[in-house]
Amino acid sequence: MIKAAVLGSPISHSLSPLLHTTAYRELDVEGSYEAIDLKAGGLAQFIASLDSSWNAFSLTMPLKEEAVLHASLVDSLAKRINSANTLFKVDGSWQAATTDVDGFTNALKMHEVQIRGHVVILGAGATARAAAAACDGQASVITIVNRSGYRKQDMSQVIVKSQFQFMDWDHAGILADADLVISTVPAGATDSLTLPQTTSAPFFEALYNPWPTLASKEWALRGGLVIDGLDLLIHQAISQIEIFSGTTFDRMSMYKLLRKVGVLALK
Repeated sequence: MIKAAVLGSPISHSLSPLLHTTAYRELDVEGSYEAIDLKAGGLAQFIASLDSSWNAFSLTMPLKEEAVLHASLVDSLAKRINSANTLFKVDGSWQAATTDVDGFTNALKMHEVQIRGHVVILGAGATARAAAAACDGQASVITIVNRSGYRKQDMSQVIVKSQFQFMDWDHAGILADADLVISTVPAGATDSLTLPQTTSAPFFEALYNPWPTLASKEWALRGGLVIDGLDLLIHQAISQIEIFSGTTFDRMSMYKLLRKVGVLALK
């Protein structure tokens, strides 16, 4: 039986319990999944306090970097991006992994977006590092645009195959040169961006609430495809559900179901 929860703070808004429990019913898998508010610095004590019935957790901010430190085994991709959004128990020990990279890869693939040329990523936190890992080696150039430079070293360890550029927020005008833009910054951060007058580049917004963001709405008016953060949430959740349940299933069918319930919940 799956006994799971999503951990983070704030967490009351999370759609993950709805997505996971819907999938468990669809797969006829016995399981429970709830949301638990857990602040930064609390993961190790929380894990130590658990009884043996718990076997799986999803992690959101601010716990993704902590998970890398406190799991018994961390997969290579999670180590590379220094971020794990998935904890699961194997033979009594907690293992950490990331499905965020899968989330970006599968969402872009589903929308038939080819990762190529110049990819611009807004932000440099854990979600941005997952996006960069998904694009590394396929994009010729990955430019990180961030409001400060202190994450540059972290990002340089993720982008190892593509050419890497790091710019501050004043250089956001580089969006006009992008073949793909991925925004991982908080709500409101992109409201004042100078957008290109016309564009054919896709804009992948990691946010799904509030939606649409001003930037995503304006981007669509300028001719570009917009992908919302609900797709990212769903695709990373599908990969987690495969791990937690130990089963494989048709990803597209599950995506359609979870997209339907997710959209309804956000209305």
